[in-house]
Amino acid sequence: MFHYFYKSQIILTVALLTGCLTANAEVDVDAAKSIAKQNNCFRCHGVDKDKEGPAWNKISAKFKADPKAQEKLLHHLSSGEVAKFPDGHEEPHAILKSEDAKQTQNLVDWILSL
Repeated sequence: MFHYFYKSQIILTVALLTGCLTANAEVDVDAAKSIAKQNNCFRCHGVDKDKEGPAWNKISAKFKADPKAQEKLLHHLSSGEVAKFPDGHEEPHAILKSEDAKQTQNLVDWILSL
């Protein structure tokens, strides 16, 4: 697990530093939904319906005016930072498993486009 986490962090860090992760005008919705399904994201998040976690359209609305929105969401998906739940408990957010930083960026772009 640690090895995979470390590899993911390196890929995202290099991508961010080289500038290859930028907001795309076009979002591949099917690819975003596919990686979300592969990672069980829909178990806790709905597109427009709260589940255990907030709906993605609420997440998008929360970050609309934040110039660091992409950076924050990329970090949240790749770091395992603590997620806070409505019932008050906290647990590490699942780390998105993806070998391709572009897939992760596309997912973030899609969430922010909602």
